[in-house]
Amino acid sequence: MTAEQAVTQASAWFDSGAFQRLLARRVAQRTESQRQDRAAELQHYLQHEIGPQLTALGFTLHEIENPQAAHCPFLVAVRIEDPALPTLLSYGHGDVVFGDDENWRAGLSPWQLVEEGDRWYARGSADNKGQHCVNLAALEQVFQARGGRLGFNCKLLFEMGEEISSPGLAQLCQQQAALLQADLFIASDGPRLNALRPTLFLGSRGAVNFRLSVNARDNAYHSGNWGGLLSNPGTQLANAIACLVDAQGVLQVDALKPTSLTPPVRAILSDIEVGGMPGDPAIDPLWGEPGLTPAERLYGWNTLEVLAMLCGNPARPMNAIPGDATAVCQLRFVVGTDWENLAQHIGAHLEQHGFGYVQVEFMRGSPATRLDPTDPLVSWVLHSMAEISGKKPALLPNLGGSLPNEVFSDILGLPTLWVPHSYPACGQHGVNEHMLKSIAREGLQIMTRLLWDLGEQGTELVAQHRAHTGGAA
Repeated sequence: MTAEQAVTQASAWFDSGAFQRLLARRVAQRTESQRQDRAAELQHYLQHEIGPQLTALGFTLHEIENPQAAHCPFLVAVRIEDPALPTLLSYGHGDVVFGDDENWRAGLSPWQLVEEGDRWYARGSADNKGQHCVNLAALEQVFQARGGRLGFNCKLLFEMGEEISSPGLAQLCQQQAALLQADLFIASDGPRLNALRPTLFLGSRGAVNFRLSVNARDNAYHSGNWGGLLSNPGTQLANAIACLVDAQGVLQVDALKPTSLTPPVRAILSDIEVGGMPGDPAIDPLWGEPGLTPAERLYGWNTLEVLAMLCGNPARPMNAIPGDATAVCQLRFVVGTDWENLAQHIGAHLEQHGFGYVQVEFMRGSPATRLDPTDPLVSWVLHSMAEISGKKPALLPNLGGSLPNEVFSDILGLPTLWVPHSYPACGQHGVNEHMLKSIAREGLQIMTRLLWDLGEQGTELVAQHRAHTGGAA
């Protein structure tokens, strides 16, 4: 059988309605990791949905307890055909965010797959059940097309706590590094550039949340009796934030600006057009770092956002000068940013500009990651995607958002390749989440072709990658 025949077979299976029935069964399971009372559902999803599918493909299953969140277990599945063959590691998460049942549009439920035109509505349809269902189906199709073999070794890691920031995932990868050892990583999460264009991204931006606080006094005081005599924490905090990011959204802290927007990265991003699709918000042309294109601002630069801000009681304001004010801010950043010292950089910048009284608290953060775009594995994936889709795929050096990619790239030391099967307007984390049937079908074709090619060329591809990196994994 040829690659084209394998893809044709996979397409026919999809068109039979089998994929839709599989997805409908899986989204019906209320695997909300944000709820402590869903432990049974989370365990059931791994044991009765993912486990049997992989056992049928000859995988050995390893159920592993989560040391940090007992209700969110892990599953590692391993299939070794021949130790001499290259090994692929893939990933998926079966948990979802809150269903938010009461706020979905009439006629829709987060726990029932509803088809309307090209859309399949349900919680998890896009994030991430629909995406890992595509990849597992592609594995099945290649396994069947090759008569019960893949042509490469394969390992799969499933977690059930991604929507609560993947507790225990890093620890698992550190402790089970030998079990998870592989040569390359391919998985699916997040959105494509847009609904029409297949996409490959090589990592993700990092994110740091931090709190700014001004605590002037223990009580609020009447503004008529004390106005003009007492400092106002709200006014002070607003000016302090303006010192960090100006009125056009331009980051002002030099120590937190990236150095990795190189000419090669800019050349890659010159092919990327952001937004402009139905349902996308209009881009503010004068917002953000001047001199950069929208794609460079989103995928190649750092942005500081105010997520929440509180001074006094906005719902019931009093004629009083508040005693304190606080804001939660976030830095989205690319590789080459000294994010671990963010609090010191922010504090020094505020001190320099006369805002030394503002307290800076580092809340949580995750690093940025990016595979070298010149790696031979990147050109291989792009070529296969283009051949099977008939489209020029978009290459993103990193996703604009964040994923737990550092556990695969940094802890396990793998080249990471992400092929998403969703799109920006999918409604993930909100009401009316949906997957596009057309993307799911094309995604199955792409993944079937990639996995088929890995079985044909895997040894050579891994050798090319190691030659490129000087022998590193």
